Amino acid sequence: MTKAYLRSDTAGYQHELLKYCEKGTNERFGRIEFAIGCDVTKEFKKAVFDAEEWKPVMKKIDGKWEVTGREWAEVCFIPSEIASNKNAPVYRYIATREPLNQEALPGLQLALPFPAMEMNTKNYTIFGIVTNRDLDGSEVVNWLYERCGKSEEAHSVIKADLAGRKLPSSDFGENAAWWWITTLAMNLNSAMKQLVLKGSWIHKRMKAIRFSLINLPGRIMEGAHEMMIRIAQGHPSFGVLLRARQRIMELAHASG
Repeated sequence: MTKAYLRSDTAGYQHELLKYCEKGTNERFGRIEFAIGCDVTKEFKKAVFDAEEWKPVMKKIDGKWEVTGREWAEVCFIPSEIASNKNAPVYRYIATREPLNQEALPGLQLALPFPAMEMNTKNYTIFGIVTNRDLDGSEVVNWLYERCGKSEEAHSVIKADLAGRKLPSSDFGENAAWWWITTLAMNLNSAMKQLVLKGSWIHKRMKAIRFSLINLPGRIMEGAHEMMIRIAQGHPSFGVLLRARQRIMELAHASG
């Protein structure tokens, strides 16, 4: 049987989904182990406040385990949605906390766009996780945080760099086509950086590429049935353009 795992942000915090994963009724995957962000409600904060043993969240960086500044703890929490159901599965709830570096000024209440609470005269950001995995809490936290990978960065590139967020109409079909075009543009851009530009260009965003390579001042010159583009002599991108054209020609010959 193929083993499947699920990790999600709080959008996946739905008790029917958690129950489905835990019961193992899926014919293909059976029991699905998961780690999902949970809502930080008043009841959850109370359970966090009562947590006694806080441990550092460790992360492996360059082969060495290092302290991240976050702490985790098991919290005794039963959501009200399943509290009255004796047959409801029991999951692990884990909380993480991280000290706020910027404290509120005296007499002012700091408004934050994320859950926070005061513990032992210090303010912390709070994050909740529900899981059915039998791992150390630090491993669960790191495993959940790996869910994003580069997907959020890719979405940012599509929306900000390639105008994916500027939908052309209110028609779903036209907007879907627009999104596919921007996705294709992102893939072509990624292929161009990987196969043609290479080096430090691979990690550059479109804004940097436009500024350093695309939007170069030049003069179009025609003569003897030819068209040429002359750019400033000694421009640092001149060599990049020549190498890029050579690699494009090599790719064309290789594909032929």
